[in-house]
Amino acid sequence: MTAKPKPLFLGIDTGGTYTDAVLWSEQGGPKGKVLAKAKALTTRHDLAVGISGAVDAVLEKSATDPAAIKLVSMSTTLATNALVEGQGGRVALIMIGFTGADLARDGLKTALGTDPVVFCPGGHDVHGNAAKLDLSGLEAALPELGASVSGFAVCAYFATRNPAHELAARDLIREKTGLPVTASHELSAKLGGPRRALTTLLNARLISMIDRLVAATEGFLEARNIAAPLMVVRGDGALVSAAFARQRPIETILSGPAASLVGARHMTGLDNAMVSDIGGTTTDVAVLDGGRPRLDPEGATVGGFRTMVEAVAMRTFGLGGDSEVALEDGALNPKILLGPRRLVPLALAGMMHGVSVTSELERQLRVPNPGRMDGRFALRTGVPDRLAAGLTAPEAKLYELIGAVPLAIDRLLTSNAQNATLNRLVSRGLVHISGFTPSDAAHVLGKQANWDPLAARLGAELFARKRDGRGQYIAPSPEVISERVLLTLTRWSAEYILETAFAEDGLDGAATVAHALVQRAVDSHPGIARLSVALDRPVIGLGASAPLHYAGLAELVGNECVVPEDTDVANALGAVVGQVRVSAEARVSQPREGLFRLASGQTVRDFTDEAEAIAAAEADVRAIVAERAKNAGTDNAEIEVSTEFKVSTVEAQRMFIEAHVVAVASGRPRIAV
Repeated sequence: MTAKPKPLFLGIDTGGTYTDAVLWSEQGGPKGKVLAKAKALTTRHDLAVGISGAVDAVLEKSATDPAAIKLVSMSTTLATNALVEGQGGRVALIMIGFTGADLARDGLKTALGTDPVVFCPGGHDVHGNAAKLDLSGLEAALPELGASVSGFAVCAYFATRNPAHELAARDLIREKTGLPVTASHELSAKLGGPRRALTTLLNARLISMIDRLVAATEGFLEARNIAAPLMVVRGDGALVSAAFARQRPIETILSGPAASLVGARHMTGLDNAMVSDIGGTTTDVAVLDGGRPRLDPEGATVGGFRTMVEAVAMRTFGLGGDSEVALEDGALNPKILLGPRRLVPLALAGMMHGVSVTSELERQLRVPNPGRMDGRFALRTGVPDRLAAGLTAPEAKLYELIGAVPLAIDRLLTSNAQNATLNRLVSRGLVHISGFTPSDAAHVLGKQANWDPLAARLGAELFARKRDGRGQYIAPSPEVISERVLLTLTRWSAEYILETAFAEDGLDGAATVAHALVQRAVDSHPGIARLSVALDRPVIGLGASAPLHYAGLAELVGNECVVPEDTDVANALGAVVGQVRVSAEARVSQPREGLFRLASGQTVRDFTDEAEAIAAAEADVRAIVAERAKNAGTDNAEIEVSTEFKVSTVEAQRMFIEAHVVAVASGRPRIAV
């Protein structure tokens, strides 16, 4: 009898630059086996194009029948990028029991912008007792709102203690408009009305965007005959079904970084580690504790807004392989400076545009004295012309001169004032600057070879001709300056990892790392007093360039650095090996002596016995979380229930104040049969 083949799993990560895909099998040892992996450029105008490019490549490499794939899971930066860039649908915010003054708290007014808001009398107190609800103003506004918004966000005062008024408003809106409605109690059980309203508003804005992504992905899978459940990674690293994510898209912020942590843990087996993920533009650093990502206890901050979303505690630094390389001004022995701005590497520009780049670099090298703009080019980013509307006359004039082919900046600019104009075009996303980067340095030294090494070497020669405070060249050869650049990147990486560790320990991370004693310790500076600094856990290096840039990291952080074999697709792998994990909460309070009020799910009940109320709370959250786990995509959830009591002692007598009951369900996602 032929053994039934093990199911195959497809992981997808839609990043800002690349979309990664990985085909994984549980066969091949305790960690399974990556059968194929591929990258394709992310296509922001239609994400399905980038997804199809990466997925088709792994199917071709592995010669896999698409029908053998039994689970598809994806991580995405779509929600994160949308919040950072201020994108999303127009939403009406319904505030019940709040006043206009509450908009000024927690950035709610800024987030709302020009979107409409309706205030209604109502809400509850801390024990769930109701004020009088009046939805007549909302009902009168619904015909106009229904024609001008894509969805609604409803937040009522103390809805986490009694959601009745949110439910009434939600039902009215759905009946009259048929549009999507997000109620705040569905997203968070935490107190803090304005921040809960902010989280609800952002969720409502993202619903149509995530819906389009899921629909496009499902359409692609159907076209490829992949009949498998589709899962999405949440910001805490857990998996949820696509249908679940469609209703709660806010929970997918920081989905990509969270997936990378899950992938890091899976590939290395390390439960406790610092994880540093280096890309072209940024480095993300986070902590693994007990096999799970450490979460931000205050809620994830994205786009300057502090939400109530549980997400990985991630620190992001403007340091990557494509970071701008610059020189410290005015120093006798100037330091190499990196980032935070991303440049198009000269090697990449040379590969794409050939002699138009290298001939200009050679021209600049023939000039006896180095120029301030040597090795720099400007080119359009390729965004639609409509996004260039509203330029000032100087900006429009300069933008007209710049085309799709890199133009040497020393030919483009005729005055110092134009440099500021060019920077404004860059900040608006209309123009890219190409210049010398760590990726170019790697090409010079033969440590990277995927682009044009000649353009990289010419750029390094030009950079080496820059002069120090004594008027001397800063390096004798392109090899020497390239080595310095790569050493600087590794050193800065170490400092950012240590900064994150110090911050997690409750210190001012940046100030602590900058202290002379820590600097001496990292440098192993000789002295009568010998200083050292070391992490208590290893570093896991992620990213396609991690094997290069983290090779010398261990001695700087005082612990080993592990770079897994499939580090370049950690996000996509993390998306497919994770677990479903959902929770439910209930609270028992005592509005008056002898009365115990249980608030769980969408119900509020009163009991006269504490033990009976607690037992009911535990039964409720167990049932709620079991149903939630099923909706999130698992049929075999393990459920753990914990209860935390708040009590006081008065004249030797125990006085019950409150009980917080939490149920957590976790399990592997269901797969196609």
